[in-house]
Amino acid sequence: MTSKYGEKASSKVGKAMHEMKSGKLKSGSGKKVTNPKQAVAIGLSEARKAGGKVPPKKHH
Repeated sequence: MTSKYGEKASSKVGKAMHEMKSGKLKSGSGKKVTNPKQAVAIGLSEARKAGGKVPPKKHH
């Protein structure tokens, strides 16, 4: 999984996951995040803002 994301993206996602597990991660609307997929999405969007190498979102 980590190969398609840059290092910055991976670290942001890892941080988001850690914050989610300790109950500190909040979504954009201020709700507490408990879904790992949501935590990953937040980490990726933060990485994108920070200029990390993140592929565009895929729509299933």
